[in-house]
Parts: sequence; C-alpha cells; structure tokens
Amino acid sequence: MLQYLIILLDDTSTSFCSLTPCPSPKGEGSRNIIPIETLKQGIRFGMMENLMIQFVYPDYELPAEYAEVIESIDHSKIKPTKEDADVWVVESVKGVKADVPVVWRTDKQTLFGSDDDIVKALENVPRLNVVLTDVEKFTDEDFTLYKAFLERLAGKIEQMYVEGKTLQINLLTDRMMLKEMNNCGAGDTNITLAPNGKFYVCPAFYYEDETDSIGDIEHGLDIKNKQLFKLEYAPICRHCDAWQCKRCIWLNRKTTLEVNTPSHEQCMVAHLERNASREIMQNVRKHGTFLPEQEEIKEIDYLDPFDKRDEWQ
Repeated sequence: MLQYLIILLDDTSTSFCSLTPCPSPKGEGSRNIIPIETLKQGIRFGMMENLMIQFVYPDYELPAEYAEVIESIDHSKIKPTKEDADVWVVESVKGVKADVPVVWRTDKQTLFGSDDDIVKALENVPRLNVVLTDVEKFTDEDFTLYKAFLERLAGKIEQMYVEGKTLQINLLTDRMMLKEMNNCGAGDTNITLAPNGKFYVCPAFYYEDETDSIGDIEHGLDIKNKQLFKLEYAPICRHCDAWQCKRCIWLNRKTTLEVNTPSHEQCMVAHLERNASREIMQNVRKHGTFLPEQEEIKEIDYLDPFDKRDEWQ
C-alpha cells in the first residue's frame, strides 16, 4: 500500500540511497528544475492518495514561488544542506552535528576505517543512516573487513548504551528495535515523481533510464506486476529475519535481474549487521534491563539465506 511520494525537485537533487549521483538526463551538470505546474500536480496527487510527500532538494536555492508551493502541504525535506532540512545528506561523517536525522553515503573503503568518527557523530545527531554505495562490489575479503568493523563499532555502541546514552544507527540498532521487515519499499510503499512529470519506482530507476517509468502525472500509475514489489512475493526475503536490510529494489534488479531477489552481497552484508546487533543486545542485557519488550535475536548458522532455501520450500 502506498504511503509516500518522493518528489525530485531537480535532476541534480541529492542522492540519499545506493545510487551514485548521475549526470542529469539533459546533460552533465545541467539543472532541470521540475516545472511549477508539475510540482502542483504532484502535490495534488499526493493529497488525493493520502500520501506523505518527501521533497528531495538540489544544492541550490529554489525560486521563491517553489518554496510557497512546497509549504502548502505537510511534507519532509531531504537536503544536501542542514538548513531547514528534515533529513540531511552528508558527504562525510566527520564533525557532523545536527538536530535532524543524517544520511551518510559512503563507499566500503572509507567506511571500514570510520568507526571512531561514527561514534562521535552518534553523540551529536538523533539518528545516523549509513548507506553503502558499492555493496555489489563486496568480495570475500571485504566481508571479513566489514565483520571486523562492525565488531569494533558494536563494542563502542555497547559502552554507550551502558553509559545510558540513546542512539540510533541503521547498521546496528535498527534490528534490535524491529519486529518485522522494514526495507526500501520502492514500488510498494513509495514511488517517485521526477521533473519530467513521470513516476518511477525510485530515483535510481529515473537516473538509470528515463524511459523506465511506471506512469505519469496526467494518467496516473501503471505498475506492471506490482505484486513483485511486495514482501510476500519475495521467495527469500519473506523467510528472512535480517529485518534492517535495505533490500534495495534497484540494486536487486541490477544484480539479479529480479526486483524481489537481493544479491548475495546484499544478504551477506545484512546478516553480518544482524549478527553484530545480536551481540550488542546480549552484551548490554548483562548490565541490566534492555529492550525488555523485544525478543532475543536467535543464533543462525548462515550468512546468505539462499543457502537455506531447501528448508523453506
């Protein structure tokens, strides 16, 4: 069931997910602001469908008339600058301070040595979402390095919890809080409106292929095989309990050619996070009551649920 409408205000709007920012379809470095009438139609569509609207901003100030239209509806702002943002997308986590959730997009090489910077950031932001931009390139060596990174970070987060601090980081604290899958939701709980007036499964689908739309603002949505975007039609994911996994629909299609089937790399990374979350929960509970309403995360003997497919048939 649709819940969110993402509106890209320009082709150069900030990326907040796995997709590495692409040049505008109109040409590298070109701005292509959404026409004001298309913006109004998008807002009207969101109101009629009772959707929460998320506006994704470029790194330049919009004309005053755009701000007036945007403020006519309840919404959230995803921005590459902290000013007036509801979600702030940053290029580096060093020295980050904010009163709003922060999204940090990073590659694996940078991430593996960043645990101290992340801990400092967690003391200064209400929530940190770390988005890996090159998950599909992980090797066996990278999985080992990621496991070691998570273990170091988990130990520091455990100490922060013991000291009575509250923190949220998607890689390690989400799984402890969740009771069901909480994934990307593209094509199911959210869709994207691009500056050309067409709908897309998510921003990545627009940037990768402008013709790959799922309808337009004039005629409405036209999602082919829309059941495939739902969890109950995902043969592996519906049995999985790595509930914090991104389950990126765009990355699924890119790596497996199926929108509902993650790659080996996505599953491995998600289960390394899951297991590190389990260790945090167990260790903090040794010091006292911790998340008493949450069940213990069970121990598993696999990292890729595909290895257990025969048990689920």
